Amino acid sequence: MPGMVRRTFLGAGLGAGAAAVLTSCVPENDSHGGVDLLELSLAEVAEGLKTGRWNSRAIAAWYLDRIAAVDRRGPSLNSVIELNPRVLEEAASLDRERREKGPRSPLHGVPLLLKDNIDTADAMTTTAGSLALEGWRPPKDAAVASALRAAGALFLGKTNLSEWANFRSTHSSSGWSGRGGQTKNPYALDRNPSGSSSGSGAAVAAGLCAAAVGTETDGSVISPASINGIVGLKPTLGLLGGAGIIPISHSQDTAGPMARTIRDAALLLAAMGGRGEYLKSLDPAGLKGARIGIARKFYEKHAELDRILTAQVDVLRRCGAEVIDEADMPSHGKWSEPEGVVMRYEFKAGLNAYLGAQPEGRPVRSLPELIEFNEKNKAREMPWFGQEILVQSEAKGPLTDKAYLDARRDCLRLSRDEGIDWVLAKHGLDAIVTLSSGPAWFTDWVNGDSGTPDSTTPAAVAGYPHITVPAAFHRGLPVGLSFFGRAWSEPVLFKLAYAYEQETRARRKPGFAAGGASPEKKA
Repeated sequence: MPGMVRRTFLGAGLGAGAAAVLTSCVPENDSHGGVDLLELSLAEVAEGLKTGRWNSRAIAAWYLDRIAAVDRRGPSLNSVIELNPRVLEEAASLDRERREKGPRSPLHGVPLLLKDNIDTADAMTTTAGSLALEGWRPPKDAAVASALRAAGALFLGKTNLSEWANFRSTHSSSGWSGRGGQTKNPYALDRNPSGSSSGSGAAVAAGLCAAAVGTETDGSVISPASINGIVGLKPTLGLLGGAGIIPISHSQDTAGPMARTIRDAALLLAAMGGRGEYLKSLDPAGLKGARIGIARKFYEKHAELDRILTAQVDVLRRCGAEVIDEADMPSHGKWSEPEGVVMRYEFKAGLNAYLGAQPEGRPVRSLPELIEFNEKNKAREMPWFGQEILVQSEAKGPLTDKAYLDARRDCLRLSRDEGIDWVLAKHGLDAIVTLSSGPAWFTDWVNGDSGTPDSTTPAAVAGYPHITVPAAFHRGLPVGLSFFGRAWSEPVLFKLAYAYEQETRARRKPGFAAGGASPEKKA
């Protein structure tokens, strides 16, 4: 079908400049017909680069036009906080390298977005969304950024986030930062994208990049992935290098891939430094004979969500899984209090170390200076909610305090010995399954997040892997299904989630529904 690719692209109306660059690289006699550029998977982008169907500069230019049309104008998602000013130059360089030397990896020249708490030593800043770090350019890439750069990945820009990874206020609005304003949910613009990897989740869902990198301490990859209808993986703590990520908790923080398919998440995880050939795990029959435990208690008080979970249990059985229903953890719900203590202690220690490494003359170089900066800049930094968590963290002592050591010990016992490990051993399970979260709530700057129930805490506190995959829609809003298990079980989780994904094909494009009143984009 000669010319079909050009018509598909131009029909999007997203910029003749990028269209000319892209379509000039697509053969007129292309035998694959039309391409839905808005839904190109990372794997498809990589394959097109490999075969010469397009080049990196063309794809990057198209994504820039897409960001301009959808993120800056139109629905104004506000998911991208900063663009890489050298992205087209870097893309052209990667194209030359491919021609002259061949690709570095499957991700060579593939455009990605990174969350704005991941250090990059380039023309972009790293601020965690805070005006206190505006203009800060780290001298060194974060470990995951370095791994991706070595693989030849192309950084389009940085994504907005809940400021300080949503560890500033007890009644924050997820997806809001002083520097970036409010990110919207692409399925309903007056709904919240969840946090703290809000921008990464919304951008992937809206087709603003091939895939994105988020970070999680507890739920910050899984929840926005579920609520924005995409795949997200929180890997085992330590699988990926943690250096160069603005910290909350060294015992829980990790980067994670966010993508539109399981295959894409597997490709991205490997390039981020994951130690595994994850693509070999992807088996459409991967659920056959698997023993799956259903954690019911997360949604037992929410009848509609429990019905959605029951429907997914039916799918698992249809795919050949042996399902043990009501495989709940004896410690259910007991982990939250010690987790809060641990996070406040570790945030104080970690943030002081990160800020203290910045050069003299920076606006803030410690947690007390950050608190003072926010007070002095209330109108811009705290127009809707405060900084109670920062103040609570500053009141904590050193990591040698008995209160911290006891809380950390309780976290491990409750999440592992009386939690995930206990259930897996009791029932001989391959994984635990439940819904990832409920649907998105209305964004409310006055009262903060109303939230929905979620299942992220046990795996987060234990440091164990957790993957979410699109499962269903509730009143037009996405709901994800979670698979989590023992440490280093990423290959098993990929296998199970991939089989579920192939059976259900539940993901669908966002519609950018206007809904009711939505907070305006911050200038």
